[in-house]
Amino acid sequence: MMDWFSALNPTMQALLGGTMTWGLTALGAATVFFFTKIEKHTMNMMLGFAAGVMIAASFWSLLAPSIEFSEQNGQIPWLAPAIGFLLGGIFIRLLDFVVPHLHLGNAQDKAEGPQTKFKKSTLLFLAITLHNIPEGLAIGVAFGAAALGIGDATVIGALGLAIGIGIQNMPEGAALSVPLRGEGMSRARAFNYGQLSAIVEPIAAVIGAAAVILVQPILPYALAFAAGAMIFVVVEELIPESQSSGSTDLATLGLMAGFVVMMILDVSLG
Repeated sequence: MMDWFSALNPTMQALLGGTMTWGLTALGAATVFFFTKIEKHTMNMMLGFAAGVMIAASFWSLLAPSIEFSEQNGQIPWLAPAIGFLLGGIFIRLLDFVVPHLHLGNAQDKAEGPQTKFKKSTLLFLAITLHNIPEGLAIGVAFGAAALGIGDATVIGALGLAIGIGIQNMPEGAALSVPLRGEGMSRARAFNYGQLSAIVEPIAAVIGAAAVILVQPILPYALAFAAGAMIFVVVEELIPESQSSGSTDLATLGLMAGFVVMMILDVSLG
């Protein structure tokens, strides 16, 4: 069943993987057609779950292969991973600085980035979109690593990463579309905001795969870069939001569940 997928060009694999995560985001956003509100404790657990998936993916699918690749090429094992990891965090911080956005649950006067007249819905959309960029990059560089035959990297392992990211995108789609509906937006429009927030993932996935295939030496940096970007999002956004309104134990258990799900996917498919 996987033969046809494995035979595809890695950039096409990355595109399909990113498109799948976009589709699962749309599936989550479709929750808005059935509900107009998500209870706070449920939202916190969903955000915690997403954080757990991203933390596990950052190590098992990105940092560990980055270290392994560096060792295989006779480099200082930690140097490229450390540089790439820090650059990933800096990249997201720069995006935070130049793109106006608003984190879930905050009032509009808490918007970050440059001042703008954007509506709250647009600011929320931009916040979710920003943290979908590193997820798309992670998918792309994973397929690129598999195409180059780096260490234990495999196409099925990269697909497992895409599945894990897609699973955690489902609650994220709902976490954007349902609150927008609760503020009076039509169901169709709220759904569109939710699903479109992940449209950057297939684009970023293709960019990530193409970059590491065309310039193979950047692979350990690219893997760690995606990990650093995702960890920045987790620590700066997902964990604080999941812990900000009570139900902290549920949010923490959600994080642990997400970590375990992604770990199982990576170890069993990687």
